[in-house]
Amino acid sequence: MPLKIDGRIYYRTAEVCQIVGIGKSTLFRWIRENIVQDAEYRDRKGWRLFAEHELRSLEAETKRIQKNHAGNNVRNTIDIVV
Repeated sequence: MPLKIDGRIYYRTAEVCQIVGIGKSTLFRWIRENIVQDAEYRDRKGWRLFAEHELRSLEAETKRIQKNHAGNNVRNTIDIVV
């Protein structure tokens, strides 16, 4: 369930992953490899809280990666058939 802090909505890591359709390990790897930016805000336990704009950015990056991956699969299939 999203949190509202100072009028802004934040999402926990599991919520973000579920919304964009990736696993937590994928998100953490992307953060570690600087593919996406880490959350700006953390709660008092140190858990990441993603703002709405961070969620949208992650969604866009996920779609871009999935699109590229789908294109690679088509090329690989063509190579096998030829």
